[in-house]
Amino acid sequence: MEPAAPPPPSPPSAAAPGSDELVCAQGRNLKAVLCQRCGSRVLLPGAATFARRELLLPAMRKKAAAAAGGGGDVVREHWLVRDMFSFENVGFTRDVGNVKFLVCADCEAGPIGWHCLDDKDSFYVALERVAHE
Repeated sequence: MEPAAPPPPSPPSAAAPGSDELVCAQGRNLKAVLCQRCGSRVLLPGAATFARRELLLPAMRKKAAAAAGGGGDVVREHWLVRDMFSFENVGFTRDVGNVKFLVCADCEAGPIGWHCLDDKDSFYVALERVAHE
């Protein structure tokens, strides 16, 4: 009997938030943050801090479907970025009330995060809507 082949490498994923593989002792991201859809790099390692906050994000879908409106998801675990220039690749939607949503600047997948215009120094990227490598 031949030995079993090693399992294929697992794709980048948002493993259990707060786990040792994503958050360092200082609470910062250990791995790069990527778009789940196209793999574009959103944040470099160490660019964000792990934060828990309940936010409602619209469901991820194509632009045409997003224009039709609809439901959303409550997300609780995020990468908190304090300076918009820390992002490698992110786009912002038009204002929706006093909020702008974050999307991948390459493929426009999203929203991957949230920014309130009342707080100029807080950008939240939902862990469950991005990948890590």
